[in-house]
Amino acid sequence: MKTFRFPHPLVLLTGFILLAMLLSYVLPAGEFARHADAATGRDVVVPGSYHPVPASPVSLPTAMVAIPKGMADAAGVIFFVFLAGGAFTVVDQTGALQRGVNWLLSKLRGQEVLVIPIISLLFATMGVLENMQEEIIPLIPVLLVLMRRLGYPVITAAAVSIGAAAVGASFSPMNPFQVGIAQKLAQLPLLSGAGFRLAFLALALVIWIGGTMRYAARNRVVPELLAEEQTDTSGAGRHGLVLLLLLLTFTVFVYGVLNLGWEFEQMAALFFVFGVLAGLVGGLGFNGTAEAFITGFRDLAFSGLLIGFARAIFVVLEQGHIVDTIVNGMSAPLAQLPVTLSALGMIGVHTALHLPVPSVSGQAVLTMPILTPLSDLLGLPRQVMVLAFQYGAGLCELITPTNGALVAIVAACGVRFDAWWKFVLPLYLALLALAVAAVVVGIAIGLN
Repeated sequence: MKTFRFPHPLVLLTGFILLAMLLSYVLPAGEFARHADAATGRDVVVPGSYHPVPASPVSLPTAMVAIPKGMADAAGVIFFVFLAGGAFTVVDQTGALQRGVNWLLSKLRGQEVLVIPIISLLFATMGVLENMQEEIIPLIPVLLVLMRRLGYPVITAAAVSIGAAAVGASFSPMNPFQVGIAQKLAQLPLLSGAGFRLAFLALALVIWIGGTMRYAARNRVVPELLAEEQTDTSGAGRHGLVLLLLLLTFTVFVYGVLNLGWEFEQMAALFFVFGVLAGLVGGLGFNGTAEAFITGFRDLAFSGLLIGFARAIFVVLEQGHIVDTIVNGMSAPLAQLPVTLSALGMIGVHTALHLPVPSVSGQAVLTMPILTPLSDLLGLPRQVMVLAFQYGAGLCELITPTNGALVAIVAACGVRFDAWWKFVLPLYLALLALAVAAVVVGIAIGLN
């Protein structure tokens, strides 16, 4: 008797595309009216405007065409992954990363356990500030080298990066793509409730980092042999300059994202320039730098494809005109519940909606205009309604296979997605319990 084997990521995502196609035959087509919102610069739905539209079931050929359409829609992200990944391969081939890892481990000798909280806090901070996700993918090979040298399981590389960033984003008081857009649409002051969110963010990070450290310690193996203190200092100057370039690039990257509103195209250009400079400074020459880029492209091709396949699911749902139907069908029953149950129900609704709508900003634009008047009708503080959105949609980023960045990162770590689920589920449930507690406390104190 054959044992069940979890599907390959491409099989899993293709299955979701076919499921979306089938739903277009089962669910009635419908849409909300939309209008341009000056505060967010996006089209938002008009509450109470849901209406049926002519059915437009998606055929199998159309669903297959949605795959390259999904790749085209996600082209900015995919090419960022290629160019940034190629740049880090260049850095690796100069030997600078190896020297940098050796230096870090020599400084932390006997205190290697600090690596996990330090790196987790760095990525959590980027989640808090700018909802970092796809930007992490090119960094995974670097993190894998570090975790293997420490003897930690490779899944730890995903936990300290995409996992910590998702937790930071979910509990963030300022993430512009999540709480920022939601508060604007709910007509709340930006950064309102920041103290409350920061308190629960600290608790969430304790849960996540503590769980990651516990898992890493329990599954640690004999570390890969460390290159003993390098007596050969040849190339040390070049390596130092490459690492300095890396630090400068990340400084420009953070500034560009937070202050200049950079999209993935600008980020990709920055890392391409960095890769070229790193190759030349590191002694690879023009040809060696080009070959290193090609190696990076090849290594990250699968991760890039996964992002396009994940995007195709939403393309099919949009073509079938059933995204709004799903939103309307899930939000309507909340009006029949008491205040606290309605707020907790919103967490569940946002969790479920994040499967077909894997963009937190897109989900905010879709749901906030509907749930804001409903919250007023129920006497639920709007700030709590935003919390329910943050926790439901944000924490779902940790588990949903429609999150292309998550699937790509787990695949880049060389582990199956069911292994990630086995690791993350206990922590996800603990964080969900914390989210429930935050919502209940928010209602009790009248958070506004």
